[in-house]
Amino acid sequence: MRHHTGSVEVICGSMFSGKTDELIRRLRRATIARQKVQVFKPQIDNRYAVEKVTSHAGSDYDAIPIQVAKEIPQRLDADTTVVGIDEAQFFDQEIIPIVQSLAGKGLRVIVAGLDTDFRGEPFGCMPVLMAVAERVDKLQAICMVCGEPASHTQRLVNGQPARYDDPIVIVGASEMYEARCRLHHVVPKE
Repeated sequence: MRHHTGSVEVICGSMFSGKTDELIRRLRRATIARQKVQVFKPQIDNRYAVEKVTSHAGSDYDAIPIQVAKEIPQRLDADTTVVGIDEAQFFDQEIIPIVQSLAGKGLRVIVAGLDTDFRGEPFGCMPVLMAVAERVDKLQAICMVCGEPASHTQRLVNGQPARYDDPIVIVGASEMYEARCRLHHVVPKE
């Protein structure tokens, strides 16, 4: 079943906020509605499974790992009506016109990713995708220090906050990242 109009939905927030769980929930509902779903993820994200998007809580959905965004239209089946993209912040800026083009062709595009990096700054393509989306849901986690709502991702190196000038992209999970509130998010600059 084709949609009458395409759309872009963005699910964002810090690590451990449930972004991938929410993406999977929407994809499963589309599948129940007998819509053809295809999911893409960056090859760099091989934390749990190579050909699945997997949440930290253990939910998963089949996915196609790709290196660059331009592979999405090349790998898209003609009858696909819903496209899921997980960990979008890891893709190059070319993801933006591709997502826009897919929505322009009547597809529902659901994108999940970190809105900010470990420094608390906008992450890659995500700010633009949030701006052009019809719907944006920003999820919160729980601060691992105080238990309050958390919107930041804290990277830890040997148990200490990562420094501002550390590399932006390091794929990991609870062994090196925590959700933190604004008060407890620390990024040393020196």
